[in-house]
Amino acid sequence: MTTPLALLTVLAAAALGGCGWSGQDDRRDTRPPAAPRGLTVEAGSATTAHVMWNQATDDTEVTGYEVYRDAKKVKEVPGAKHMVDITGLKPSTTYAFTVRARDAEGNVSPDSRRLSVTTPAAAAADREPPTRPARLRGEAEGSRSAMLTWGKSSDNRGVASYEIYQGASKIHSVGGGQTATLVTGLRPGTDYTFTVKARDAADNFSPASPEVRLTTAAGKDSGRKTAPAGFRAATHRADGAYYIDLTWTPPRTGGAVTEYQIQLDGRTATSLVFGGTAPRDKAEHSFYIGRKAGERHRVRIRPRLPDGTWGAYSAERTVTTG
Repeated sequence: MTTPLALLTVLAAAALGGCGWSGQDDRRDTRPPAAPRGLTVEAGSATTAHVMWNQATDDTEVTGYEVYRDAKKVKEVPGAKHMVDITGLKPSTTYAFTVRARDAEGNVSPDSRRLSVTTPAAAAADREPPTRPARLRGEAEGSRSAMLTWGKSSDNRGVASYEIYQGASKIHSVGGGQTATLVTGLRPGTDYTFTVKARDAADNFSPASPEVRLTTAAGKDSGRKTAPAGFRAATHRADGAYYIDLTWTPPRTGGAVTEYQIQLDGRTATSLVFGGTAPRDKAEHSFYIGRKAGERHRVRIRPRLPDGTWGAYSAERTVTTG
């Protein structure tokens, strides 16, 4: 018995289809997201820490974040969120945190930078909340940020942190010694309502402060109010080598700016991190540039803001060695 030619053609097509030969359809995403940047960690109380980071990038989409405490995964957060409160910590204990991004195919990014925080001592049998923060004030800083300031709360054991809310959502946390903060990531020409609560080491919360309402400026701006002011650059020669000397005034953020990024001739050259107490009124830094006289260089800097985002660049200055 012979098989009809038409049936042979159908069988051959089915065999080819069964081999999974489908061009690019079977390609899987194997590229992991970039490591999350802008990590910040703040002790919220004796048993909690507030962890924040910037949105990570991926060739498809970041679907979640993994938060690690001392190399142990303690939280999974949806891709739309960039902060989380870590609970169940021990008082007077130092913890290190990192964050990883994950995409829909399960690819996991490298670790973010590692940051440590020490929880305050426990307040035994403390059930008394802090007083309500008073005199909350808000001022739009251009179209995408706002400066908030408030009156200091009092507590029988001490305020551990202040929690900042946009509407009903918590958006930031700062230390108990800080009564101002810069809120970034806002939208141009948009109305916002903010409140602040004080929190003590025993996780007692104060009533919310009075609301403050503000409207960001319409249109786009350069974010210049988050840039270092009075930026100056010069050179000096020592031991046969040339150095670039920088001076500037840190931007007003409500807290100390501890990290800056230095751009040289249009490219990122290095990051400057102040250890100990970061300067608030005047900052200065000097770095090696080479041994050749007559070289011309362009330099500018930008700050990493307390919420982990980068501020605007300073004005660009040009210097010549020799």
